[in-house]
Amino acid sequence: MTARQLGWYLVMPATLAVVIFLGWPVGGTFSTTFLDGSGWFSNYVNFFSSPFRRAVLWRTTEIALVTTVISLLIGFVTAYVVSRAPGSWKGILIVAAVFPLLTGVVVRSFAWLIILGKNGIANEIMLSLGIISEPLSMLYTKGSVIIAMVYLFVPLMILTIVGVLESIPDEYVDAAASLGASPFARFWQIVFPLAVPGLIVGAVLVFTGSFTSYATPQLLGGEQQMMMGTFLHQRAMVTFDWIGASTIAAIMTIVTITIVYVMSRLAKRLNPAAV
Repeated sequence: MTARQLGWYLVMPATLAVVIFLGWPVGGTFSTTFLDGSGWFSNYVNFFSSPFRRAVLWRTTEIALVTTVISLLIGFVTAYVVSRAPGSWKGILIVAAVFPLLTGVVVRSFAWLIILGKNGIANEIMLSLGIISEPLSMLYTKGSVIIAMVYLFVPLMILTIVGVLESIPDEYVDAAASLGASPFARFWQIVFPLAVPGLIVGAVLVFTGSFTSYATPQLLGGEQQMMMGTFLHQRAMVTFDWIGASTIAAIMTIVTITIVYVMSRLAKRLNPAAV
């Protein structure tokens, strides 16, 4: 038996497990969406022919993309500071960054209900400073959902990027400095390209998490800002439209795979060695 054949035998049990417990159920769910009494792909035609459903899909994609971009900016800056911190401070900063992950998603979302409510902390601060004359309605808007999503997923982004930044040898930056490169040039030509793999992984994690999120959009967006996760729950658990719910799940999967592919292509343009 060759080493190649031995390798195939070793990975076969795991491959079968993935096919049986993941591929088969997902494939069975998707297969029910392609054909019904109205003909092939009629479920998808019905979905995209509805202005309301198209609006839900677009809103979900928009919120997920905005959340990803903001999380990238905040996460990268924070991770850069953490990676350059002294050894004693680095551990403290990492613990502070990931501390929110120790609390459940629902609890953290409820916290934003208290902060952004009409009688919440944010309105009270702005009223006391004279910024506003009456409380603002900040709940059940895109902004409230995006703020809560960023709060939820920035720790993941920080953890993903910190490891990549710490793996960049200081000698590369020092060599560029000795050749006369400015701080911005050292960052843009050395640090950023080498950090691209971490940025892409973090962006994929944040986008998929925010695109498929249920609890946060339900609590902070409500019916006014319905997203695909809440729409899927409504079709499956309220109206018991399992075919419609399966169609929504299939569309969410396709959109997620498409966005991940686009991110990977973008990473390859920024750094050919990133993917």
